[in-house]
Amino acid sequence: MKRIFIHDVVARDGFQIEPAWVPTEQKIELIDRLSATGVAKIEATSFVSPKAVPNLRDAEAVMSGIRRNPAVTYVALVPNARGAERALGADVDEMVLVVSVSETHNRANVRRSVAESFAGFKEVFEIARGGRQTVAGALATSFGCPFEGVIPEQQVLDGVARYVDLGADSVTLADTTGMANPVQVEALVRRVRERWPDLDLALHFHNTRGMGLANVAAGLIAGVSHYEGCLGGLGGCPFAPGATGNICTEDLVHMLQAMGYDTGVDLDALLAASRRLGEIVGHELPGQVVKAGKSTDLHPAPREADVAPIG
Repeated sequence: MKRIFIHDVVARDGFQIEPAWVPTEQKIELIDRLSATGVAKIEATSFVSPKAVPNLRDAEAVMSGIRRNPAVTYVALVPNARGAERALGADVDEMVLVVSVSETHNRANVRRSVAESFAGFKEVFEIARGGRQTVAGALATSFGCPFEGVIPEQQVLDGVARYVDLGADSVTLADTTGMANPVQVEALVRRVRERWPDLDLALHFHNTRGMGLANVAAGLIAGVSHYEGCLGGLGGCPFAPGATGNICTEDLVHMLQAMGYDTGVDLDALLAASRRLGEIVGHELPGQVVKAGKSTDLHPAPREADVAPIG
């Protein structure tokens, strides 16, 4: 039974675009719940400017308040050297950097060219060098850009190469606006794996057009064992018209377990965390399994089933 590693991003990617403030103690509560479910990584917060992302202005308080499970890697997004210094001060386990493969999307997101973003990342690697923290690189819009359309594979490979050259411990290919399809995913992943067979590779999908879990299946065929999801299916790109949330972590785990994969995750605990998330944000979540129940949940037969057939 192959092991698949689940990374949950709700505390950062999910909460960052919630319209209402999520209290610090509720963020901590949810992260602690997730820590007990068996997920491998939790993206706990982001050390960006509070003006840019008001809902994550309590990054230090969140990191100092959580109960750390030694089996879990606690991740924080950092945009630059200043963010990296704050992350180190908060003793995160891993810092994640994000750049869009698409020039247009990167400028909309961080007001920098792709080259300028990578140049700034050099300082982050310098700050991290010699410490215990790992550095992960994410490539947003790897499978398509809402402004530029389909992204050439070579453009993605060039981004991976830049991260590898900088010394990234892992790379994530992200379908930021839900434009990927399974054939495309398998083809791109195979090209990356052929060139960097030993690189730790993760995939991050959105379910904007209903293909999120199908794309996971394609990633599995291509040999990827690390997947990012968001509890409840929250999140979405603020710079893409119509973009909806990430693939739902509990739906992802349910699918993988039904397919016979070992996720190491307690699905019942994950579903309980999702129900609590719905209470925290105060609105319906996109996740399906929390509504329908697991496929292994059985129900009493209807009374009509006991009636003898006519004739």
